[in-house]
Amino acid sequence: MQKLDIPTFDWPKADFPELKYPLHEHQRENEAEETRCLAMAEEIFHEQKKQKPIAAVIIEPILAEGGDCHASPDFFNKLRNIVAKNDAYFIVDEVQTGVISTGTFWAHESWNLDQPPDYVTFAKKMQIGGFYYNDGYTPYEKNRIQSTWNGDPAKLLMIKEILKVIENEHLVENVRDAGQVLLNGLKQLQEKFPQYISAARGQGGFCAIDLPDTTARDSFVNQLRSSGLVTGGSGFTSVRFRPSLICTKHHVQIALEIMESQLKKL
Repeated sequence: MQKLDIPTFDWPKADFPELKYPLHEHQRENEAEETRCLAMAEEIFHEQKKQKPIAAVIIEPILAEGGDCHASPDFFNKLRNIVAKNDAYFIVDEVQTGVISTGTFWAHESWNLDQPPDYVTFAKKMQIGGFYYNDGYTPYEKNRIQSTWNGDPAKLLMIKEILKVIENEHLVENVRDAGQVLLNGLKQLQEKFPQYISAARGQGGFCAIDLPDTTARDSFVNQLRSSGLVTGGSGFTSVRFRPSLICTKHHVQIALEIMESQLKKL
């Protein structure tokens, strides 16, 4: 959370796993890290039962603002089971990851959950902020659904047309193909410039790399922007890449060439 203009709620928070890369070289450490975070979540449930029981757990498929942190499908499945065991709601925040950015329409599809999320939130590419939910959670109380809470009908028409374009232009496949080229390219740059970039990671077009420190990261982001490549910072040391759904492999190659030219100047 950016913590700008709004108060921070007094909600307990469990750690999100901080995985080490390359994943295949750090399997044991990463499994231990995920186990630690799951144990923390269980402990919070236990402690809060004595004061304010947990009503829901909210989690992002990829911790975007926190540094593009990923976790395994096994982690999310185990967390889902912990939440269900404690009679709480499991809410997946797909505001950033939703609408095929990660190669599937919703990022949580890749987890293959035994129990689906209770609620999924969305915004941004959906043109309107909202959520959908499982059967049984429809509010039936008086005045829960009325004009004050309605969405914008014009935006609903827009997303209807966007969904048609996604299907007709085969943008799911395009994101997967372009995203794979991007991730492979970032890994190659990582091998070529290991003193500058590390931890190349991604899912679909949702990719990131790390630089040695915040100062180096900010300087590199500014270099890229000055060269025509729009990127952004994430967390303290990460550079995040968010190509549009219509970004092709050709566009990705141009981006990688710009990155390499700027890395040579460091």
